[in-house]
Amino acid sequence: MSHSFHPTILRQYDIRGVVDDTLHEADARALGRAFATMATAKGATKIAVGRDGRLHSERLEDAIVDGLTAGGLDVVKVGMGPSPMLYFAAATLGVDGGIQVTGSHNPSDYNGFKMSLGGHSIHGDAIQELGAIALSGDWSEGTGSVEQVDIQQRYADRLVEDFQGGEYKIGWDAGNGAAGPVLEMLVERLPGEHHVMLAEVDGTFPHHHPDPTVEKNLAHLKELVRENDLDFGIAFDGDGDRIGAVDGEGRVIWGDQILMLLAESVLADHPGATIIADVKASRTFFERVAELGGEPLMWKTGHSLIKSKMKETGAPLAGEMSGHIFFQHRWYGFDDALYAAVRLIEAIAASGKSLTELHDAMPHAVSTPEMRFPVGDKDKFEVVTALLNNLRASGADVDETDGARVSSPDGWWLLRASNTQDVLAARAEASDQAGLDRLVAQIDSELGKLGVSRA
Repeated sequence: MSHSFHPTILRQYDIRGVVDDTLHEADARALGRAFATMATAKGATKIAVGRDGRLHSERLEDAIVDGLTAGGLDVVKVGMGPSPMLYFAAATLGVDGGIQVTGSHNPSDYNGFKMSLGGHSIHGDAIQELGAIALSGDWSEGTGSVEQVDIQQRYADRLVEDFQGGEYKIGWDAGNGAAGPVLEMLVERLPGEHHVMLAEVDGTFPHHHPDPTVEKNLAHLKELVRENDLDFGIAFDGDGDRIGAVDGEGRVIWGDQILMLLAESVLADHPGATIIADVKASRTFFERVAELGGEPLMWKTGHSLIKSKMKETGAPLAGEMSGHIFFQHRWYGFDDALYAAVRLIEAIAASGKSLTELHDAMPHAVSTPEMRFPVGDKDKFEVVTALLNNLRASGADVDETDGARVSSPDGWWLLRASNTQDVLAARAEASDQAGLDRLVAQIDSELGKLGVSRA
């Protein structure tokens, strides 16, 4: 029986929609059937499945497991936890892939699925292929088994297995997301003094939205650090694959700055290694990696795309401005905010300085938050192509890795098509406010020529 997915839920990196509106249990069941069809054709027999703490995750998990087993795959259920715990299960349980039911950091009415098969995340064309298999209704058939494995303890142990850090007073904010229970196990295994907040899993996210890259969501963590005179604070997103941090004075350490600190210890072990960051990362990051003797590589935004590039280049470390940090060095190559936190503690200890001092020593630039330009009925990719043509014609210094990243004496600006929404996303960074104003004016002017203006 064929099944048609709502076109908005088949996204670049995962499948995600509004539950009982664009995403239903029938979709989860059909996705399980389509995934099983794709997986068994490649010789897969067993898959790990996990879920986050959203109110509807369990019923979507039940439905996808029904579909997977009816399609002939055996399923190992690892229960509720952060996405990286499922990735850990997929890497260590002798299975052929993994599926996490998660809405990540989206509002509480969203949910979805992050999928991997044969050590590669399923993204782009492969997600469209799942849609096509479902539409054809040409499913694999079988009767797979289901077993339950409690992996929390093993995962928490592995996070600290080769810990080389120090003792600090640390504040932690799990944001009522799925990382809370594992976080409580993790801090028991770490030296130092730990203050954990919002570790209780609550899919309504009553205190703040679980996205640590938006500064207002770090207000509770800043307060915790200030009130208890802590050394620094760490926060996670809803499914524990993105990290945020603040120093002892409550100043935000952004994703590329966290990556900059982590790069130093990795390069000490792997001199000259490639370290990858996405196109949104600061120029200071790329300069710092080069200064440390590493090979900085700018790549496309998107966790699936970064993972693929890591495999291709053998990079031991990669990260995104959005707080996804990927360690191949002493880890498995997937984005894991809990492990990134452990390694951040190590990096601070290795520096002999406090995080506040490390932050003070970083070159400081001024930057915009992400700016969004709705494209209306225009095709967002066509707008970017037209922009690139204009920039090339004007002789601008443009990097075309992912959209347009334009460098000038003032700094740089980036404009790219969002993979998740019908908008163009832009960001600019300069050494001072006057330079930043000039860069933003240039973005507005270039897009104005193409009939696009800011939201």
